Amino acid sequence: MDESLKKTLSRGAYRGISAIILLCVIGIGFFVYTTEHKKSERYAFKKGLDLAGGTLLTYRADISDIKPSDIRDSMRTLRDVIERRVNSADVSGALGVLEPIIQEEVVDLGDVDEYRVTVELPGVTDLDEATTYLQKTPVLEFKLLSNTGELQTSEKNIPEYVATGLTGRYLTKSQLQFTKAGGAGFMQEPVVSLTFNEEGSELFAEITRTNVGKILAIFLDGEIISAPVIQTEIKDGQAIITGIRDPEEARELTNNLKFGALPVPIELIGAENIGASLGSDIVSSGVRAGFLGTIIIALFMIMWYRLPGVIATLSLIVYGVLVLALFKLIPVTLTAAGIAGFILSVGMAIDANILIFERMKEELHSGKSIKDAITLGFSRAWFSIRDGNLTTILSAIILFYMTGSLVRGFALTLIIGVVVSMFSAITVTRAFMYAIAPKTMSSLNRFLYGSGISKNYG
Repeated sequence: MDESLKKTLSRGAYRGISAIILLCVIGIGFFVYTTEHKKSERYAFKKGLDLAGGTLLTYRADISDIKPSDIRDSMRTLRDVIERRVNSADVSGALGVLEPIIQEEVVDLGDVDEYRVTVELPGVTDLDEATTYLQKTPVLEFKLLSNTGELQTSEKNIPEYVATGLTGRYLTKSQLQFTKAGGAGFMQEPVVSLTFNEEGSELFAEITRTNVGKILAIFLDGEIISAPVIQTEIKDGQAIITGIRDPEEARELTNNLKFGALPVPIELIGAENIGASLGSDIVSSGVRAGFLGTIIIALFMIMWYRLPGVIATLSLIVYGVLVLALFKLIPVTLTAAGIAGFILSVGMAIDANILIFERMKEELHSGKSIKDAITLGFSRAWFSIRDGNLTTILSAIILFYMTGSLVRGFALTLIIGVVVSMFSAITVTRAFMYAIAPKTMSSLNRFLYGSGISKNYG
């Protein structure tokens, strides 16, 4: 006897599992429906620019004064500075941004590459206001923690910092270094070295001389990025920031200091408003296409595979509920391309069931009982399902990391859809099939588990 036939649970056990699955899915479906019906801000579907409407800004970065080895880090830091600015409480509140997407990209213009940053601001309709906020020069400041005897805090118990006049315009260099242990030369603690210009060195010397033991915090765009303690007076304009947890944190701090005060110059080369009505049309079309496609698929499965087709349709409903819940919980920013990826994954979900049912049909032809045919059908179809879905997932991962935001939305929803489809086909469909599998073969059962236009097994 095939070893896989010995591993199945009893029909009662599968009925219990099926009942648990159905109860969980009902609960999850209720969550999806209520959070959307009540317009929950926390669990609402996140809509991209093409669905929610808003503003798309495209900036050209001037990298003429940047060393080739520093271009990648400077562009990444420029993106981070813009993202911090958009996500700051004052700016996001003023602009009403829903879910900003900021990306760096390289455009091949033939002889040269042009470096750009695209900023998607869903829900923002005022172009002038958006560009004003984003093109402000980031401010790098060094502030002292107010500490006269005891730590002074505001009424909200937030530490108060005193402006020193020392800003990023006095900083000429920042560099990641590592301390060394004795004469062995092994790398130890990561540190960040700072170098100020002549005017900054004098100001820095005065600050450190009169505030030994106090915290001199470093602020970028009003947010603390480091809070080192002044150990001693520093006269030569050279400082070391210690106490950094790991090299990655030190590298990020170095980049913020190096490029934060003087970000890569940017020039606005494109600005457009995308109306919410276009997004509404896309959503409506996508929902109609998805609903119609699902109905057609369900009818085909029921007509061709009969009772297993009904089970496949039920599993497809489970699949849809789970995917929509994940879109809310992750959350996934939905775009028109993302909706297309989701609809495509619906077909992938049914494809796995078709492979299983066809293998079941072959086993029934060979004289196996329905339960044994189910077991062997799942066992022998698994490898085809696994390989087909893994290749799709790998392709989608490559698309996600190698392309822009529009294709990324497609790739992400496709990955989620394929993963959930594997679960629904292998786990949910299997449990439902075993739960209703008859113990004996009768004329009715022969018809119900047949397929195609034949009244038998097809």
